[in-house]
Amino acid sequence: MKRVRVFSACLLALSLAACSSGTNRKDAIETKVEALLEQMTLQEKIGQMNQVNPNGNLEEMIAIVKEGKVGSFLNVIDADVVNKVQKAAVKESRLGIPVLMSRDVIHGYKTIFPIPLGQAATFNPQMVEDGARVAAIEASADGIRWTFAPMIDVSRDARWGRMAESCGEDPYLNAVMGVAMVKGFQGDSLNDPTSLAACAKHFVGYGASEAGKDYNSTFIPERQLRNVYLPPFEAVARAGCATFMTSFNDNDGVPSTGNRFILKDVLRHEWGYDGMVVTDWASASEMVPHGFCADRKEAAEKAVNAGVDMEMVSATFIENLEALVKEGKVSETAIDEAVRNILRLKFRLGLFDNPYIQTDASVKYAPKHLAKAQEAAEQSVILLKNHQDILPLTDKIRTIAVVGPMANAPHDQLGTWCFDGEKAHTQTPLKALREQYGDKVRILYEPGVAYSRDKRTDGIARAVTAARNADVVIAFVGEEAILSGEAHSLADLNLKGAQPELLSALAATGRPLVTVFMAGRPLTIARQVEESDAVLYAFHPGTMGGPALANILFGKVVPCGKTPVTFPRMTGQCPIYYAHHHTGRAPSGKETLIDEIELEAGQSSLGCSSYYLDAGFGPLFPFGYGLSYTTFAYDDLKLSATELNPNEKLTASVKLTNTGKRAGTEVVQLYVRDKVGSVTRPVKELKGFQRITLQPGETQTVTFELPIRDLAFWNIDMKKVVEPGDFTLWIGTNSDEGLSTDFKVKK
Repeated sequence: MKRVRVFSACLLALSLAACSSGTNRKDAIETKVEALLEQMTLQEKIGQMNQVNPNGNLEEMIAIVKEGKVGSFLNVIDADVVNKVQKAAVKESRLGIPVLMSRDVIHGYKTIFPIPLGQAATFNPQMVEDGARVAAIEASADGIRWTFAPMIDVSRDARWGRMAESCGEDPYLNAVMGVAMVKGFQGDSLNDPTSLAACAKHFVGYGASEAGKDYNSTFIPERQLRNVYLPPFEAVARAGCATFMTSFNDNDGVPSTGNRFILKDVLRHEWGYDGMVVTDWASASEMVPHGFCADRKEAAEKAVNAGVDMEMVSATFIENLEALVKEGKVSETAIDEAVRNILRLKFRLGLFDNPYIQTDASVKYAPKHLAKAQEAAEQSVILLKNHQDILPLTDKIRTIAVVGPMANAPHDQLGTWCFDGEKAHTQTPLKALREQYGDKVRILYEPGVAYSRDKRTDGIARAVTAARNADVVIAFVGEEAILSGEAHSLADLNLKGAQPELLSALAATGRPLVTVFMAGRPLTIARQVEESDAVLYAFHPGTMGGPALANILFGKVVPCGKTPVTFPRMTGQCPIYYAHHHTGRAPSGKETLIDEIELEAGQSSLGCSSYYLDAGFGPLFPFGYGLSYTTFAYDDLKLSATELNPNEKLTASVKLTNTGKRAGTEVVQLYVRDKVGSVTRPVKELKGFQRITLQPGETQTVTFELPIRDLAFWNIDMKKVVEPGDFTLWIGTNSDEGLSTDFKVKK
């Protein structure tokens, strides 16, 4: 015990020293910020608030830098240009303030990792952090020091194309993965030359875009905003995320870029955030077509007064703020506060001390980066079906028919929002299978359809012939990268083009059919799942998706991914998510589907349950779902107590056993339901998860610690509290299955 006390005391001393050191650094930066701010003219301050996407004319860039009319450039990725611009800023502008170079580096720079939705499927925050670190190292080599990620919009409607950029439907998962990305991008210290300032986006509610249409309005009441959409942003704010970005949407009639409540009341005052806030692309000027502002001048006024620090590209600040200050509509105090936040970020990034870069091209596609990308892709793949254990493939397989438009689609495999990945470096499934198994297995390749939207069916016959001459068929289908992402919403989530006809024809051959989906969202694939013997879902897996899938298909790697979103049976079920509220007529008992209703049936309410006549009660696959090449058994759920106070911590444990014949990794998930509240509560909420790897026959006790304070929510009085009452706790393999028990929280 004495040894423990001494160790704790040492930790306390080190912690205090670190805090003191951190405080000293913070004070030093604040002193520098104030000293510089005092020297600045109003025009120079406004210049810092201006972010420009240059047209490539270096002379024009240098000219506005010298004049102090720009604080940040977008999309400058030439190291020589970066250094010339920084030289002009530091040596030739009046105050020598460096420029902040920025770019969208979402899921990789050169080495492309799975799309964020795929990374969320790993349920592995360390893997997500590693991916962001790789991206930061590669991007910073070209002078980029600010990226617009993570996107932590809670996304519950697969029609919305930007779901691909998100970490899925759950606030807790988004928070954990968002914090991991921030740590990866920013590293141990922002002033490390390989660090990127992260940007939490889109603040806030963008993922609830009405009807799943991008840029559309949202109608999120404050309680739901606080309980569902704000928690991931609060988590990354407290983790030190350097910047925030306002969203395009208006919520309840107020565009985020002009929303004082979220930018000042919540972000600044409630959370104490001292980072920098930037608009999304032209979202300041877009408040005019929103009908929230009469003209660009009013847009600048409302944005700055709401709490925006920097404007991305639309130039309403640089055009109008000086006049607005003179007219008394914007105070110079508000301008000063914005510029403080901008200068603070530049000092924290070390740009004043080290504005230039020494390009090290060798970091791009470094072997260790490619290895990390492959591991991330392997962990992101979800096994949705495996009838009669057709997977993994064995050495009895002599001939494989590889078909489908995604089998050899190096560009589309990289996924959406991927500006700098190069398809020449992409390892496709066809390439990987040929390289790894071409000397052992005969591989017949017939795509059947040329690309995902291809409606032509003339190639299907050749694919069927190949299938008939093979021992197994592997069909790679899905959607091209351009079909998901920003401005790429869909009203129909079915497979596009002639892909459904291709899969039906392959299934009709009677040969074992393994279907691999690559997409930016969950598609409505009930028919294709039924036709297939095995189904893998890979989202868009990035540069190393091919070797990752080859390893899974042949069993070198055992799949362990879990669905980060609920998979609908039909598009009409959207939005669909596991953490819904019970209605007064919750689904129960037998569902009566449309074809079961008798002709001329009398009017009835069919059990008074909430469901669709043509889709039934539930989804195709629930949140957190994923199979393995082995099996796991859960047993002996125990709680440390059945009655607790709000300031206590609940310990829950379960025995997990690998009951199969292969080593495998299970994502053990903890859910809680608050049975009765002052407002209705979700039927389940994810509160924890762990990745557990077990050998065949091995048993491990998996333990979770749940602080009761984590059960707090914004109640009927709009206060965040833990309400006393009865709770149910589940530990299991997905949001639908698991062992459960009850506990009580006392007053």
